[in-house]
Amino acid sequence: MRKKVMALVLTSAMAVSLAACGGGGQTAETTAAPAADDGQGEAAAPAGDGSGLVYWSMWEATEPQGQAIQAAVDQFTADTGISVDLQFKGRTGIREGLQPALDAGTNIDLFDEDIDRVNTTWGQYLMDLEELAKAVDYESTANAGLMAACREVGGGTLKSIPYQPNVFAFFYNQAIFDEAGITAVPATWAELDAACAKIKEAGYTPITCDDAYITCMFGYHMSRLVGEPKTEEIVKGGQWDDPSVAATAEAYADFASKGYFSETIASNVWPAGQNQELAMGTAAMYLNGSWLPNEVKDMAGDDFVWGCFSYPALEGGTDGVDAANYGAQVLAINKDSQKAEDAFKLICYITQGEFDQMLSELSIGIPADSNNTEWPALISCVKPVMDSMNTRYPWAAGAEANADMTPIIKENFLKLCGGSIDAQGFVDALKKAGN
Repeated sequence: MRKKVMALVLTSAMAVSLAACGGGGQTAETTAAPAADDGQGEAAAPAGDGSGLVYWSMWEATEPQGQAIQAAVDQFTADTGISVDLQFKGRTGIREGLQPALDAGTNIDLFDEDIDRVNTTWGQYLMDLEELAKAVDYESTANAGLMAACREVGGGTLKSIPYQPNVFAFFYNQAIFDEAGITAVPATWAELDAACAKIKEAGYTPITCDDAYITCMFGYHMSRLVGEPKTEEIVKGGQWDDPSVAATAEAYADFASKGYFSETIASNVWPAGQNQELAMGTAAMYLNGSWLPNEVKDMAGDDFVWGCFSYPALEGGTDGVDAANYGAQVLAINKDSQKAEDAFKLICYITQGEFDQMLSELSIGIPADSNNTEWPALISCVKPVMDSMNTRYPWAAGAEANADMTPIIKENFLKLCGGSIDAQGFVDALKKAGN
């Protein structure tokens, strides 16, 4: 029966466009364009009669994630007799509507969104899940790193369960690496420099980027140098005289002077870099999330072979290649829910076994259940990187810790990579904006 359910869902998924995986941290906002939220899902959703569970989801019913969750819910109800009022809110619907609904006492038992938004923005509404997880030995098959991340952002307590993991790293075109004679992924900045030189010599653009992701390059380099907490301190406090800021700018100015960046990087508006350069085979590398191969698969074609490596380590730096922005969407239970055990059972259906594997296959994403060892072929290159992670960065590795400075950093780092300003010009622009 369950194999038939999966087959039907997989078949129906071919009729719709696969949406982006979303991401940890703020990736659901700043990467792929969110699914349109026309408000119809909320208008059509029943209010719930109190006899079953009420579940608000960030996905649309037509998205692959929504399809897999719906299949899990249907099977859960068939197996347990517990009805579920599943309301697909979309990104806008849940971000704008969940908190007011919870404040108003609306009957909502569980909900999902990204790990940082759930645990930080909505942290006051979350139930402690430690005992529920322990009772079913949940962590015996869970990703230990992601569970640790959930506890970290939950203030030391497990208040959410991860699903659809993701990691942010350099993604590259294996064919270009092969043609350029690069036999090992760069693990240090010097090795990245050498790889870029070979790629340029082979006639390709070594690195592309755009306005959606450029702050990540700044944040990752800073955090490799001084660690993410220090990077946040610098960005929040406007400490632009810190030597790490100039060192980061000088490293990128050097790459720009060597012609390692796309000629259009300064004006690239997402998704120009990934669609027009990386997917089309003219650019070799792009710092992005594990949702990227799925986003561009139709343009890149079936013969595109993906590679992945963590942002390189820096000489004398604080963090190594085992540090990155990695995370997941998460499921959480409303602290006021009267049906916590049933809600946790449903969480298990979605995040373990058959339906975790279905979600991975439909969305071309990373499985959350460690027993689901078969990753989609398109992102198999990500597994060694994901498995190596020990230190978790927030989105953009601290570069966007000060919302007032984010557009300034973005504008001027694009100019720096494009070669229109030098390293000192970048630092001076940040200082001027901070005064």
